[in-house]
Amino acid sequence: MFLSVLGSFFASMTNTAHAADYALRIQVKEQSRDASGKTDNQPVAGVSISVTDANGVEVGAGETDESGVVVIPVPDKADYTITLDESTLPDGQSLDAKSSPVQTVSKDSFVTTTKIINFFTGESQSESQTFVERLSQRILDGIRLGLVLAMCAVGLSLIFGTTGLTNFAHGEIVTFGGLATFVFNITGLSFLGFLAFLPGVSEQGTFHILWAAPIGVAFGGFFGWALNAGIFSKLRRRGIGLVTQMVLTVGLSILLRNFFLSRFGGRTRPYREFTLQRAWDIGPVSITPRDTVVSILSLLILVTVALALRYTRLGKATRAVSDNPDLASATGIDSERVIRLVWILGGALAAIGGVFRGLDEQASFDMGSRLLFLMFAGITLGGLGSAFGALVGGFVVGIMVEVASLVVPTELKATPALVVLILVLLFRPQGILGKAQRVG
Repeated sequence: MFLSVLGSFFASMTNTAHAADYALRIQVKEQSRDASGKTDNQPVAGVSISVTDANGVEVGAGETDESGVVVIPVPDKADYTITLDESTLPDGQSLDAKSSPVQTVSKDSFVTTTKIINFFTGESQSESQTFVERLSQRILDGIRLGLVLAMCAVGLSLIFGTTGLTNFAHGEIVTFGGLATFVFNITGLSFLGFLAFLPGVSEQGTFHILWAAPIGVAFGGFFGWALNAGIFSKLRRRGIGLVTQMVLTVGLSILLRNFFLSRFGGRTRPYREFTLQRAWDIGPVSITPRDTVVSILSLLILVTVALALRYTRLGKATRAVSDNPDLASATGIDSERVIRLVWILGGALAAIGGVFRGLDEQASFDMGSRLLFLMFAGITLGGLGSAFGALVGGFVVGIMVEVASLVVPTELKATPALVVLILVLLFRPQGILGKAQRVG
């Protein structure tokens, strides 16, 4: 029944895709690339684009908007020629030598209903950077990744601490939050059009990201509650072992990931707002306003969670249940209520991480699963079951992953973090902030 509800919720994404007409999405960007290979693409507005069919008949034309994008509908899947009018480029800009003003697309290249074509201006070759500059940029990127990892890992660590469950489906909660936000931000729910009187809400039921993100976080908290109420609380009452529950989370992860793939598709998609921004140059590093705000919000949320765990009644009760569930129950703490709230909090934090990750690298069906083992590395490094350890461990792992790309290929940059995971398990299994326990 729960999967049926999820199916109806995400159905609008596929239904909209099937009902849409074919279109060409033309993007004009001013591109630069630093020595590390990272590109910085800025939108170019006011550029005229025309589209002709195989017979030379014009089927559409338009100008790029402030995002550097123009969407031109086309009648069908067919061969088209896209022409950029170079005279409309801003003064001092010209197309890159490798970017032709005339591009062609064939009907076989329409994998989806919208075909994306890019034109680049500026210099695309690498700029010279010193090792210190590259290292500084990687540390900054690592801090951003570490904050997101820490936020996602706190929920995973709290669930493990209060229930003993190693939840391999936690990455899918991250994905759920990111995709739920995408639904409200891009696809929309038409029956919510009555809220169009609110700023940032359209008649089609789409929400500005500042509205969509909190809704996605609320859905993430609800998703965490539903997993506990529908599955794991029942298994605990029946006395099902933790190993069996862990295996169930593996199967649940595979099921949800393929469900998201069937509804969302395999390609990444951006949120509607804050996609193209000009980076700020701060000394040897650069960062966009969006990433700056996301990093500040992540830090504030993590500090708030840490203070709540330290000083509030719920936080003290959570730590008590994590230390000794039987003793906590004997002192009058409702352990099941605490566990239920931990699942809700963990789901909401994971959803926030999914939204922030979607803003950084676009939303995808596997955005959470790609972070899962980095989260495990973080909580293992910080200390299993310790929320504060998850904060520290996730932060360290994020920096380690990004800095590692200076010495290993980008595809292998997560390897050092996993090597550290193995070493910690071998030599200090309790982690940085964990306490060694006597077993016997």
